[in-house]
Amino acid sequence: MKILIFIITNIALGVGLAIDAGSVSLANGLSEPNMSRKKTFAIAAVFSVFQGLMPLIGWCMVRLVSTFFKKFVLCVPFIALVLLVFIGVHMIIEACKKNEEEKSIKHLTVPGLLLQAVATSIDALSVGFVIAEYDFTYVVLSVLIIAAVTYIVCRLFLIIGKKIGAKHMKKAAIVGGIILIVIGLEIFIRGVFFG
Repeated sequence: MKILIFIITNIALGVGLAIDAGSVSLANGLSEPNMSRKKTFAIAAVFSVFQGLMPLIGWCMVRLVSTFFKKFVLCVPFIALVLLVFIGVHMIIEACKKNEEEKSIKHLTVPGLLLQAVATSIDALSVGFVIAEYDFTYVVLSVLIIAAVTYIVCRLFLIIGKKIGAKHMKKAAIVGGIILIVIGLEIFIRGVFFG
């Protein structure tokens, strides 16, 4: 019974953490509707790795340097806001530069993907506090559950974004940029005013 509660709790935690990454995946799918299946797997995998590693890093930081970690957590909303607003504004500018007839879409690059993954997962560092009492075996299991849930959510949102974006390429890229900006603001407001 204890392990079942642990699994359910961590699935719920994984869903909560995956929403930002899923929304960014939706934006990526919207802005690149011709994205290959292989690339959707890769994007979901990158988000899941970062989303899983951040709680593990947070757990290590809590165990090793809790004073520093508390100060760093205060910076998390600002970092996420800057990164996501930068990416979102860039997407909107690129979409607005394109002519209506132009069918080429600017593809997500590896540096861009890594920046998105860091921005959406950095708040997951604070999960280190939540799982601080777990022993290492439970931490690894928790991280694997969070990563698996993130992968599923991101793949689903990428597929949805691609289907919608294929019909409205330019508008979809603008909407994708706005989504990133809104996520950045949401992380910032949640972290500064409710954190």
